[in-house]
Amino acid sequence: MEKKLKFREDGTFVIVQFSDVEFIDAEDRDPETPLLDSITKATMERIIAIEKPDLVVFAGDVTASERCKSPLQSFRSAVAVAEESRVPWAAVFGNHDSEGNLPRNRMHEEQLLHTYCVAKADPQGVSGAGNYVLTVDDQKGNAAASLFFLDSGDYSQISAIGGYDWIRRDQIEWYAAESRQLAERNGGMPLPALAFFHIPLPEYDEVWRTKVCEGHCNDWISSPRVNSGMFAAMVEMGDVMGTFVGHDHANDYCGMLHGIRLCYGRSTRYVSYEDGVRKDKFPTGARVIRLTAGDRQFETWIRQRDGLVAELPVHEPDAH
Repeated sequence: MEKKLKFREDGTFVIVQFSDVEFIDAEDRDPETPLLDSITKATMERIIAIEKPDLVVFAGDVTASERCKSPLQSFRSAVAVAEESRVPWAAVFGNHDSEGNLPRNRMHEEQLLHTYCVAKADPQGVSGAGNYVLTVDDQKGNAAASLFFLDSGDYSQISAIGGYDWIRRDQIEWYAAESRQLAERNGGMPLPALAFFHIPLPEYDEVWRTKVCEGHCNDWISSPRVNSGMFAAMVEMGDVMGTFVGHDHANDYCGMLHGIRLCYGRSTRYVSYEDGVRKDKFPTGARVIRLTAGDRQFETWIRQRDGLVAELPVHEPDAH
């Protein structure tokens, strides 16, 4: 039986986004690994207890699979906090999830076996693993919002280009078709939507350079070198209000571009390493998103591992 997501009686729906938790079922030789896993788990437990979310999203790099004895066990350990808290959850995958000996479609199959997972099986003929859409119903049982989950891949399959992978054309066509169907069921109006994937779109660089943003940008914006048109499709469909990614651990900013709010999460495991030494530039934590039924907007903030809401700097675009 399909598991339903529903707005609360007060009309709100709260999502907690954990990014880059990178659990490792070790044969890892780094003595810090078990400690980091336990700190990350405690961070997630605390934030879930404070925010009491209606949905938890793991926004990629759920495991550091290349360093894992068992990527599947690492995945199970990562999502155990949501399972033990009995909170509905869903995951997308990042580049580190498929660096080990386990294909990402097997990891997607694994998440579908969990009791509180609300993800769906992949559509036929669509690239990647972990492409699905969920709806959130209002009190009358009508879909009032949609949540798109997309596989942004790992590394470019074209050696002459290199760098990170991109959302493929068939995925964009799938998204547009789903968006169109949801709008038709909504009386022809685009259904308010959010989109989750791991690797930031090239437009994340544009919004930081050209618009007022809130938050930090301490990493390179590690977008693919090819712009496959996902952002243009979302602008054209008119449904997506915000996109949410991970990947660049020391970035946690949000900015508005052409009516869509481009947001990083807050890295949940670590923020940065310099010369092999962990040097977090700010506390780890999670992004929190609050939707309200009937509104074409959302609220969002960063909840830190210490339980506080982060005070984020305002970034003004370069005048040049």
